[in-house]
Amino acid sequence: MTNKIIAITGATGQFGAIALDLLKAKNVNVIALVRSPEKILGVEARKFDYSKVEGQVEALQGVDTLILVSSNEIGQRFAQHNNVIESAKKAGVKRIIYISFINVNKENNVRLLSDEYIQTEAALKASGITYTILRNGWYTENHTAFIPAALENNAFYGSAKEGRISSASRAELAEAAVNVTLGEGYDNQTYELAGSTSWTLADLAAEISKQTGKEIPYVDLPAADYSAALIKAGLPEDFARLTAECDVDASNGALFSEDKTLEKLLGHPTTKLDVAVKQALQLLP
Repeated sequence: MTNKIIAITGATGQFGAIALDLLKAKNVNVIALVRSPEKILGVEARKFDYSKVEGQVEALQGVDTLILVSSNEIGQRFAQHNNVIESAKKAGVKRIIYISFINVNKENNVRLLSDEYIQTEAALKASGITYTILRNGWYTENHTAFIPAALENNAFYGSAKEGRISSASRAELAEAAVNVTLGEGYDNQTYELAGSTSWTLADLAAEISKQTGKEIPYVDLPAADYSAALIKAGLPEDFARLTAECDVDASNGALFSEDKTLEKLLGHPTTKLDVAVKQALQLLP
């Protein structure tokens, strides 16, 4: 086991929990930074809240490398991330791996999300702490999660038109983050992490149809109509709006990239769409 201490924020979240498990499997010295330490088993857990500066410096004491997973509170993210960066500097953290988002520096980006990522990246670079910025691509699960609704409604709805999505699984992106964290030669670099292949929502609907034997067409809706349908289905209003707007931005290329860095970090291509759909279907009751 290395003596260097690695800490990760958001370790009970979907991405963070996978990364934490991978770090545990590597037998490294890892600390989970979470709001509820009692939820963490098998490693040291310290109480940590993105919004509360009080206690952050103490929680970061002794940490060599911090994996900063973005918080979930859109609109408050930059202030929260900046707090963490400042606290890390005071605590003597030597390196920060920041989990950012794909294409944030491009004209065609995800408008509701990109500004806070860009601001965080700038604050991190200005901090003087050695950094690596990983601009994660779209999680395939963000769309395969809608497969049950598509099967129930006999259609896959969205607002992405023919926009291509270069997605990867959370597990693949978490593995890449762990490889960078434990590797060398990534200091003060920014990487775009896109899936090896891209697909459209029509491709996704066709693959669902092929594997289930049920005709599931892709139905493209105006963003307002799609958002309203999601709200009617029970999604919170803010999340429904974000989902629809991400689709619209995808139609303009915001979720597409031909960058192969992720594939290189993993040592193999990312999961193809047909495999991702098969895996999602296997999880259905």
